[in-house]
Amino acid sequence: MSAATEPLRLLIADDHVAFRDGLRALLGTVEGLEVSGEAGSGDEAVTRAAALQPDVVLMDVRMPGLDGIEATRRIVATSPHIAVLVLTMFEDDESVFAALRAGARGYLLKGADRAEIVRAVRAVASGEAIFGPAIARRLMAFFAAPRTSLAPQAFPELTEREREILELIARGLNNLAITQRLVLSPKTVRNHVSNIFSKLQVADRAEAIVRAREAGMGGERREPPGA
Repeated sequence: MSAATEPLRLLIADDHVAFRDGLRALLGTVEGLEVSGEAGSGDEAVTRAAALQPDVVLMDVRMPGLDGIEATRRIVATSPHIAVLVLTMFEDDESVFAALRAGARGYLLKGADRAEIVRAVRAVASGEAIFGPAIARRLMAFFAAPRTSLAPQAFPELTEREREILELIARGLNNLAITQRLVLSPKTVRNHVSNIFSKLQVADRAEAIVRAREAGMGGERREPPGA
């Protein structure tokens, strides 16, 4: 088979086995597409993408361990020729823009039909950016809304929630205080803090505080570590 007629090789990354099975069955009969592998977590997606070198990764956002956003960032950083198409149930602004900042070329909701998914796979594989109708409307609304400030945001690689937690870290709050302030579980806060350290490439909390305060965060209210 010549290179021009080789099928597009896909990697499905989703922690729900039933959804992966359904998507494999859905796409497995489409001419020109080949499901080459599956991953049940973000860490596995990064590893399998490196090993299989697929043309397109269909990536969920929320998965155990490494989430789909960070997995996308790592895959694109090491293999920029791999196109990541997010396929998820989450359509909030935070998830959409975090995925785009991470390097995803497309964003679809899981309710998309086969024709829409196939069209999106082929589009991102050819270098296009593509979004489902609901996401496209959200993007247009976001960019059409008036902006009160055009100042660049510190640490654009962080999600809104991660930036919020970094602000509290910069003010001196510990994890327990952050869980109480934001009404989150301790595990969720730990995961966010770990992601912040990874994205900022810092070794510990003290270094994160220094980076945050250098960027102007945490300066309005300084609170004791046990606040």
